[in-house]
Amino acid sequence: MVFECQRDSFKTEFTTTVVSSIPAQLDTGEKKQTISGYEVILKDTILFPEGGGQIDGIPVTRVTRKGADAIHFVQEPIEPGKDVKLVVDWTRRFDNMQQHSGQHLITAIADNMFGFKTTSWMFSKDVCLIELDTPKVTSEQIEAIEKACNDAILKCVPVTPKYYQPEDDELANIRSRGLPDDHVGLVRVITIEGIDVNMCCGTHVSNLSQLQCIKLLGVEKSKKRTNLLYLTGNRVLKYLGKCYNTEKALCTALKCSPEEHVDMANKLQKSVREVQKSKTMLLREVAKYEAEKLKSSTDNVMSLHRKDGDNEYMNIIANEIGQENGVVFVSVGNEKGAGLFLISGPEVVITEAGPKVAEILDGKGAGKNGKYQGKVNNLKKKKVAIDFVKTLLCKTNSTETTES
Repeated sequence: MVFECQRDSFKTEFTTTVVSSIPAQLDTGEKKQTISGYEVILKDTILFPEGGGQIDGIPVTRVTRKGADAIHFVQEPIEPGKDVKLVVDWTRRFDNMQQHSGQHLITAIADNMFGFKTTSWMFSKDVCLIELDTPKVTSEQIEAIEKACNDAILKCVPVTPKYYQPEDDELANIRSRGLPDDHVGLVRVITIEGIDVNMCCGTHVSNLSQLQCIKLLGVEKSKKRTNLLYLTGNRVLKYLGKCYNTEKALCTALKCSPEEHVDMANKLQKSVREVQKSKTMLLREVAKYEAEKLKSSTDNVMSLHRKDGDNEYMNIIANEIGQENGVVFVSVGNEKGAGLFLISGPEVVITEAGPKVAEILDGKGAGKNGKYQGKVNNLKKKKVAIDFVKTLLCKTNSTETTES
């Protein structure tokens, strides 16, 4: 069946009759949640699947097609036999039309110019993509496809639907992914004059000028294929506005003109690397100094915490003290939250203590040869962990004394 939204994609209001309304459940797709409502079938509809709109002021949550019927899911009952007014969410509809017709145009030109076949596409709320059956698309080819698309838009090329009987021989020569198994009624074909003829049931603009413009944002690799990212129409303007606001913010933050942004960013990155290098060198010196201080401790478990330390810092301390001088417990990060830890000492103690310490501190780790270190979520329990190590160390020492 051909619906009114396919005959006239620009129609925003429409009166029709309710054929049936039955209680139903809708899977929202979010954490297996379902909502209760009603599946409403209308005599005809201007509400296309995923297009958005209302029936007599009642929001339509989802529209799906089943055979010759469009199933409208709503959360309020609507009486069968009643005449109702449909209103389209026009902003959403026109955006869908622009992105969809834009996809047809890009697909046709990429194929006509370079033989790139479209294997799939995806429309999202931000950037859309077309998957091309080619391992590589060059920047020159992207530029050529974009220019050809916008040249066609400037020429105001008509986009028209035509309807065929399913058994019409002419359909065999028209590009298509095939009809659904439950298709009923006429077959709709969309023609972009002189550019493309394609079997399609979706909503489209009536003239390429309504696309305003197309911007190809580049490509992403997808195994042996290439995803071509694009924007059409109003999305190009929104994207440009977002880029402009970002540019203004960068001018303020970097205190330079847009032309200098890249150079300034490179200078800042170089400066950060130099600072990080100096910090690492200083941290190594601090680690050696603090290790010497710990050696004079009379505690059977030497412990130390440093907020801005790292794995190297902990290992330097452990190596400087040495396992023969006792057990050392070092931690870095948020003293009351997440961080890293390392314990080092006699292997017989560390092998047993390591996993238990990780458990106490709500984390995990690994170790060998008298060292155990890991990532944890609760350094607030560090004292509990240290007390456990002390108890285990005393027990081990007592056992060794008894045996000797």
